[in-house]
Amino acid sequence: MPLLDVKNLTTYFHTRDGIIRAVDDVSFRVEAGQTLGIVGESGSGKSVSCYSLLGLIPSPPGRIERGEALFDGIDLLKANEEQLRKIRGNRISMIFQDPMTSLNPFMRIGDQLIEPLLIHKNMSGKSAKIKAIQALEEVGITQPEKRYNSYPHEFSGGMRQRVMIAMALITEPELLIADEPTTALDVTIQAQIIDLIKNLQQTHNLAVIFITHDLGVIAGIADNILVMQNGKVAEEGDTDRIFYNHQHPYTAKLLEAIPTTAKPVPPNIKQDQPFLKVEHVSTYFPVYSGILVKRVHEYVKAVNDVSIQLREGEILGLVGESGSGKSTLGRSIMRLVDINSGSIELNGKAIHTLESTALKKARRNFQMIFQDPYASLNPRMTVFDMLAEPLLVHGLVKKNALLEQVHKLMDDVGLARKYIRKYPHEFSGGQRQRIAIARALAVQPRLIVADEPVSALDVTIQAQILHLLLDLTQQRDLTMIFISHDLSVVRYVADRIAVMYQGEIVETGPTENLFADPRHRYTQSLLSAIPIPDPAREKKRRRISYR
Repeated sequence: MPLLDVKNLTTYFHTRDGIIRAVDDVSFRVEAGQTLGIVGESGSGKSVSCYSLLGLIPSPPGRIERGEALFDGIDLLKANEEQLRKIRGNRISMIFQDPMTSLNPFMRIGDQLIEPLLIHKNMSGKSAKIKAIQALEEVGITQPEKRYNSYPHEFSGGMRQRVMIAMALITEPELLIADEPTTALDVTIQAQIIDLIKNLQQTHNLAVIFITHDLGVIAGIADNILVMQNGKVAEEGDTDRIFYNHQHPYTAKLLEAIPTTAKPVPPNIKQDQPFLKVEHVSTYFPVYSGILVKRVHEYVKAVNDVSIQLREGEILGLVGESGSGKSTLGRSIMRLVDINSGSIELNGKAIHTLESTALKKARRNFQMIFQDPYASLNPRMTVFDMLAEPLLVHGLVKKNALLEQVHKLMDDVGLARKYIRKYPHEFSGGQRQRIAIARALAVQPRLIVADEPVSALDVTIQAQILHLLLDLTQQRDLTMIFISHDLSVVRYVADRIAVMYQGEIVETGPTENLFADPRHRYTQSLLSAIPIPDPAREKKRRRISYR
């Protein structure tokens, strides 16, 4: 008998705009000690399927229409709230995608860890604390006795996810549901978390449901895979069959969207003379201390003595983990933060010394695409307003030609003209990123700084945006700094790569040369962490180790 047997699960959302068939007749099994990977794009129903099992969907508007989910003989879909409370967080635990929103910011880590032990295991506070410290140590948190009293904001993203894993496993559950547990993490941290889950699974004979939109991520850990599309099961089978003998075109589409090759178009470099010169740039942030009188205690050296050069038409990939300084360097070049020392020249003109009026005029030549388009787009402005604003501010178009120019921008980035009066919340993540790209292109810049523009997107949408950026750089002769923590993505778009570590450039070179012969240990670790969409190679490569 399988540990979990789900049959014909159907969950609909009844909204004022009609019925949304989020999960439609889905069936799957999970065996003890095995991993089931559920894969699909946003909106495919993969997360709602698992939330339905634990009574976590909002009701209304969500409603389980029919189905059966037997867990050790108990039908979870028919269980009352008291029965579910005994199972949730005890026999079945869950790791959510964003640990910062899952952890209580007002509670110490230790208090949150012992809570399920006090509720489900009736442990004493002393015994629960001992077990909590052991759990922190098991998931690789250094100085667990000290970190027990820390708050969530005092941990990095990877450490917070480790805390979530410790919290999920502290009651020794039989089934762990991991909902996109590595999506927002650097590739090196992602590799550590996957290795950690796999190691703990073997230690505790744990069944795992691993939800993700990226088939490459689960190539080395899943025993079976369920591919979901539009609320239905598109394909299912063991991992080797899904990767090497898949039948459904949607599975093929997901696999093809994973960037694994070099840049598909030749470099578009116009001349050998440097177009952008960044020389010995340092950007520090002060750290204040004191209760009554705030004094500078120390400085965080976010960017420390960095020099880079770009030729016109070149795409430079700037890579590194979170905290390496790559986004701060991009913002420094954009003059969104002031540098402490060094110089920045664009086409022979110093931009680091420009005052407000001159800077505003010069901004026509350099624009930025931000990581989160929903946060960077004004929610009160329509597409027309957002694209028309930079055109009017810089006086590039007369009012009688404004609509035509906005339509052309929408055409360039693949947005239907009928969406021109819609607001940001009415678009998908990929569509919002297209709006952000159109806005950056509106003033016809010569340099684009793209800061993690695809990290929050599904692999298929990511592939579309990467194709779009490559096409636009060719058509408009753009120079670009493409910032990312994912070397496989950077390889697909960049002519040259600069690797940042602790605020400094540690290695730079042509993309394929750097992939073939990485010199710095940090570059080697980034390359070794890239998930390979090939189960045989991934399982051979993956070693069970974490720090």
